[in-house]
Amino acid sequence: MTTATASDVSGRSFVDRLKGYSPPSQVLPVLATFALLVGMFGVGSIRYEGFASPQVVLNLFVDNAFLIVLAVGMTFVILTGGIDLSVGSVVALSTMIAASTLRAGWPPTMAVLAVLVTGTTLGLAMGLVIHYFEVQPFIATLAGMFLARGLCYLISVESIPIKDETFQSLSAASITLPGELYVTPTVLISLLVVAIAAWVLHMTRFGRTVYAVGGSESSAMLMGLAVARVKVGVYAISGFCSSLGGLLFALYMLSGYSLHAVGMELDAIAAVVIGGTLLTGGYGLVIGSLLGVLVLGTIQTFISFDGTLSSWWTKISIGVLLLVFVVLQRFFTRREVS
Repeated sequence: MTTATASDVSGRSFVDRLKGYSPPSQVLPVLATFALLVGMFGVGSIRYEGFASPQVVLNLFVDNAFLIVLAVGMTFVILTGGIDLSVGSVVALSTMIAASTLRAGWPPTMAVLAVLVTGTTLGLAMGLVIHYFEVQPFIATLAGMFLARGLCYLISVESIPIKDETFQSLSAASITLPGELYVTPTVLISLLVVAIAAWVLHMTRFGRTVYAVGGSESSAMLMGLAVARVKVGVYAISGFCSSLGGLLFALYMLSGYSLHAVGMELDAIAAVVIGGTLLTGGYGLVIGSLLGVLVLGTIQTFISFDGTLSSWWTKISIGVLLLVFVVLQRFFTRREVS
């Protein structure tokens, strides 16, 4: 009798706690993005046969591995309240450096190292200009965008095919999963980048300072946090991620071309915002940026399965979603202030 009563009380207390539970405010935008992604797949599975098959889901990662890496770097920048318009041009420059050095007979490891050093150095330079010369991130990274794109044309105005055996074997490689499913090595690299970024943002002093700078840079300085190191560091991280994304894109396209990745910086920004990161900084999760990339990929999958829609509907849909999420951000920000 007593045991039953205690169990009953325990059950009621658990239900009460469950009813009263509300997720942290930082998780709500991510949950909204996840709900949108699930809803899109639900609608797609109703309209098109095979839309929600496991391989279609995995193909979102395969086709957007480079964009996932770009979005990770952009998340760091936007969390501090900045912006990086150079990432698309750095991707193109990375493909050009990789293709041209491999054509010149460089070992693949040296070509990869040259790409990563170049991207990180460009990001570091923009971060130094932004912080120490107090140049607006929009202007500094716009200059970086033109610089990187101009360097592409300086290397070559023609497309350079990548014929290196190592790159070609990596491009053709696949990892077999149960159920005759597969992913590519680029997917594992992109997910590893996401995991490392999440660990850095939530388990290190650098990551906590990133959120503090985005919340209030003046308050972060008064607390004695390393504001300068973080503000410069996030652009170096973005440059590294852009160059790494460029390598993944080179594996995806097997070529270097000056017109690669035109407008890709806007896709990266859109993915981060749709993933719930505030443009004003201080609020967001890297897993949300991953979901944002998957949402963009799902829109492209919709258009591919339909077969009658113009590819421009991808841009239209992204624009509408971006506007909706920005408006929702403003709504939740004002509600928290009030």
